[in-house]
Amino acid sequence: MDVSTLLGTTLRQTPADAAPVGHQLLLRAGYVRQLGSGLFSLLPLAWRAMRRVEQLLREEVQAIGGQELSLPVVHPAEVWRASGRWDAVGSELLRFADRRGVEHCLAMTHEEVVAKLVSSEVSSWRQLPQLVFQIQTKFRDEPRARGGLIRVREFVMKDSYSLDRDVQGLHRQYEAHRRAYLRIFERCALPVVVVASDTGMMGGDEAHEFMFVSDVGEDRLALCEASGYAANLEVARFRKEVVDHGPVRPLRKVATPGARTIAQVSEQLSVPAHQLAKHVLYTGVRADGTEVLVVAVVRGDMDANPVAVRQLAGVVELEAAEPAAIRAAALLPGFASAVGLSATQRSALVVVADELIAACTNWVVGANEPDHHLMDAQLGRDFTADVVGPVALAYDGALDEASGQPLRVVRGVEVANIFQLGTTYTDAFGASFLDEQGVARPVVMGSYGIGLGRMLACIAEHHRDERGLAWPVTVAPFPVQLVALGRSAARDHARTLAEELRAAGVGVLLDDRDVGAGVKLTDADLRGLPLRVVVGDRGLARGVVELRRRLRTWRHEGPGTTEEGQTVEVPVVQAVPAIEREVAALFAEIEGA
Repeated sequence: MDVSTLLGTTLRQTPADAAPVGHQLLLRAGYVRQLGSGLFSLLPLAWRAMRRVEQLLREEVQAIGGQELSLPVVHPAEVWRASGRWDAVGSELLRFADRRGVEHCLAMTHEEVVAKLVSSEVSSWRQLPQLVFQIQTKFRDEPRARGGLIRVREFVMKDSYSLDRDVQGLHRQYEAHRRAYLRIFERCALPVVVVASDTGMMGGDEAHEFMFVSDVGEDRLALCEASGYAANLEVARFRKEVVDHGPVRPLRKVATPGARTIAQVSEQLSVPAHQLAKHVLYTGVRADGTEVLVVAVVRGDMDANPVAVRQLAGVVELEAAEPAAIRAAALLPGFASAVGLSATQRSALVVVADELIAACTNWVVGANEPDHHLMDAQLGRDFTADVVGPVALAYDGALDEASGQPLRVVRGVEVANIFQLGTTYTDAFGASFLDEQGVARPVVMGSYGIGLGRMLACIAEHHRDERGLAWPVTVAPFPVQLVALGRSAARDHARTLAEELRAAGVGVLLDDRDVGAGVKLTDADLRGLPLRVVVGDRGLARGVVELRRRLRTWRHEGPGTTEEGQTVEVPVVQAVPAIEREVAALFAEIEGA
């Protein structure tokens, strides 16, 4: 490909609304352009890089037995109703009616379709195990599209589905996918951390996420180097130390004028924050669509974990309660607690309390009265909980359960996930098989996804410096950027060299434009192809061309920390084999010799 005919111009200025830095560089280097909120066009260079990633995925999933297929992106509503997700999934599922008034949705995942397909195609234990996958455009009506390709509405995803006769088979395929995903990320030169995660709308028994640790991520992760523990903060566990608040004392009301926050109450009453029982109020939506006020009670120096609260409260949706909803439940915003409610008032709430609330005594809580609190409240005596469990959110410095060492909380971007679905979907669609004894049993499913565009964005974020992108050779749209500097002789020789390299199977982007050397070299750095080859008048006069790696190696701690590669001169007559060797060496550094 020639730069003179390439669609996608480089930009000297960073678009004002573009973040993070990797996305800024994708825009400036002419890889992507935004069409609308969460909607991006991939220009030729980005599309070639995406296809490189796609091929890596295809190779690794096929290596563990995957069969590629293609499933519809438009689904009839009845399919999602059969699984219960038509009503359980929120507005991110884009629903619409066709010209006949029949309801449909744009798929963001395909568990229902696969389970329905299995119900007609699999009937015997002899047909299992199976593994099917596709690489397809999907749509999620994301309310907070941000970060360029990191959080979008339309996206390309590799989704695969394992089909087994029992849980043991599911575990084998789950582990095979975990290893395959790690190989994929290694080949893409993207460091990831595997963390335990919430099953969310997917359901099932167990899930893990593959996280690229970066400040641009929205997810928060709890990590412990001592034990190897890693979990999304949504499901992270930590050691909870029981603090002795003294012997049980009678409940009493005290005035706290103007004190509404934990810090204000703690200061006025001269009690530590860990002796306050914080009541966090949510509006929950049950599976039948009814709303209920959910009260989460945690220690004052901790925060409630909304995912844990949702699960323990048995609701499918959860959001912060509005003041009107709080008052309707006979609670006072800023001074609310579950103490002193009548049986009728209490029956309208779902109260979930953290284990520490049950383990300790003499809590300070709101009095449901302006400028007053209650001291020495006791769970079980003064108020009750419907569920006691791990409600508190892990935090930086909390102690790991196994090692007792501090957890480190970092940000990350989810680039892949794997789920043990079990029979959640196959039961809904009657997808069963006859075992050796002729007994019908449900097919056991797993679901595994990778977002290709998000991967590309994370690779761009990780492999860059102050001059531009620095693609790993396994992902780069071309391994070689060939730059012609000088008069017609240099351009003619560069053209000949490009043709020889292409004939040898080496991908080349030739900058044949009639612009200055500074512009060409700046653009080459910005585009970030792994190996730059310069053919110039001065070099040709000495019978040499210049080779220079964009960066010395991909194995670096973060953007911009690796030294630049050295410029090497090679004789013109040896240019093709020298470039082939250098490209091969770049691949070997990532994929092994």
